[in-house]
Amino acid sequence: MALNRRKFLEKSAVTGAGVALAGAVGAPAAQAAEVGKGREKRYSLTVMGTTDLHGHVFNWDYFKDAEYKDSAGNAQGLSRISTLVNQVRAEKGRCNTLLLDAGDTIQGTPLTYYYAKVDPITAKGGPVHPMAAAMNAIGYDAVALGNHEFNYGIETLRKFEEQCDFPLLGANALDAKTLKPAFPPYFIKTFRVKGAPPVKVAVLGLTNPGIAIWDKAYVQGKLTFPGLEEQAAKWVPKLRSMGADVVVVSAHSGSSGTSSYGDQLPYVENSAALVAQQVPGIDAILVGHAHVEIPELKVTNARTGKTVVLSEPLAYAERLSLFDIELVFEKGRWSVESVSSKVLNSNSVADDPKITKLLKADHDVVVKYVNQVVGTATETLTTVEARYKDAPIIDLITKVQEDVVRAALAGTEYASLPVIAQASPFSRTSEIPAGEVTIRDLSSLYVYDNTLVAKLLTGAQVRAYLEYSAEYFVRTAAGTAVDVEKLTNANNRPDYNYDYVSGLSYDIDIAQAAGSRIKNLTWNGAALDDAQKFVFAVNNYRANGGGAFPHVASATELWSESTEIRTRIAEWVTAKGVLDPKDFASVDWKLTRDGTPVF
Repeated sequence: MALNRRKFLEKSAVTGAGVALAGAVGAPAAQAAEVGKGREKRYSLTVMGTTDLHGHVFNWDYFKDAEYKDSAGNAQGLSRISTLVNQVRAEKGRCNTLLLDAGDTIQGTPLTYYYAKVDPITAKGGPVHPMAAAMNAIGYDAVALGNHEFNYGIETLRKFEEQCDFPLLGANALDAKTLKPAFPPYFIKTFRVKGAPPVKVAVLGLTNPGIAIWDKAYVQGKLTFPGLEEQAAKWVPKLRSMGADVVVVSAHSGSSGTSSYGDQLPYVENSAALVAQQVPGIDAILVGHAHVEIPELKVTNARTGKTVVLSEPLAYAERLSLFDIELVFEKGRWSVESVSSKVLNSNSVADDPKITKLLKADHDVVVKYVNQVVGTATETLTTVEARYKDAPIIDLITKVQEDVVRAALAGTEYASLPVIAQASPFSRTSEIPAGEVTIRDLSSLYVYDNTLVAKLLTGAQVRAYLEYSAEYFVRTAAGTAVDVEKLTNANNRPDYNYDYVSGLSYDIDIAQAAGSRIKNLTWNGAALDDAQKFVFAVNNYRANGGGAFPHVASATELWSESTEIRTRIAEWVTAKGVLDPKDFASVDWKLTRDGTPVF
């Protein structure tokens, strides 16, 4: 059935309450070339896919104020992807191609922050989001919702949706009251074939259940996010019964079968391969969320024995996935004969001048914004060693968080409690140079759009929190050589799931087994009292359970705000004028082995 976008948006309002099932039939494409083989009729379809674009329009690093470069020679940006898409369409015939994305579109760079917060698209007469403008110009057919789509709240997401010429799909993003889809679950496009019935291709969009944790403040009571496997099992048979000859899933979910949130949700975070394995009737899955490159992964469906092909292009528009699907018409119906996939590298092409012209003005505004000078640093601060040494640059984050929370709780019953704070070494390359400090310098230090929350914890809970954080280090016996490149990320834990905690003093003994590493834990010069109460200044990702740290998600919330921690850092530096480590640096922790410092 046809999808009337305006009526759908009016029905869905803010939370999508009461939305009926919705699909979309594309306008008839030009007739495709027929390839004969005896009396069989054949059709070749190419599905292109991106994912985790995170606001990358151009091959530009806003934090370095220069062209993006890495050691692998990658290039980034939708402008490069547009060139690749044009090449594929020229080769295959645009009428024989489909262009999809698997989510995380409107968060991730100063560009996306600017048009969400500084010059917001939600303002009356506000701008068109650069990602909507670019993706409309490139001609995307459908995009799955990513978890980061919800970072700026539902109003911003709905405005972005309104500005897109394509549907945002989320079969498992349900209205919390009606349990009906709050966004279109699927999209159907019909491809005309010369001398044969048309080919109907259905795209099912699935998003990540972790949204319920990571953006709890925005979605709790409004939206709910059941598991991908469960919803795919519901929708794929419906799409087949509607006449879909091909079913493609665009899933903002990795393929590993793992979850970062432990048992906090009964649904798997990275379940794309499980969907392929458990749900019959799927031909291909465009994978997202994990930020890994998978040119082709073949998964056997447990019930049918058929092969499902998965592909995940590298994030930030560095790759374009290509699924080549061959169909044959026999016994009165189309059937998929084969599927193969690969990825194309965006470093192999130049920017599409059409996209450059379209978005240069938006880009230039943001470049000017991030280069504003807000203070002066007395010395260079860097995160190069921050993951294994207590670095002053991370202390800046915790100091700002402590100050903001203390001011917020002044005059309340919690004002007399000690305030401690957490922060993670997000980047290994961030640097605040001596001399003039700009917004982009500070933004590179805190790359996420996290906001601040105050929680109430006991000393015992803080100890357990630190023990869990210390699992980040690889167990290293005393006396053995220390290789800092092999010292961290035990069990593949990312840097952003290792926390400093300020306001305390403690050692992390990496010669000990995980769970028994925190030594000499003191507060205010004395051994930590397990009954002592603390106000814990923590980012919203961690406060809502991100990283599965103990106690914090269930702890009493004392205060929260919607202003980004990054903005609070900029305000703090602006007010000070001078960024001097003596105003914020402290030595709270160190690594030891059997009591002897590692460094």
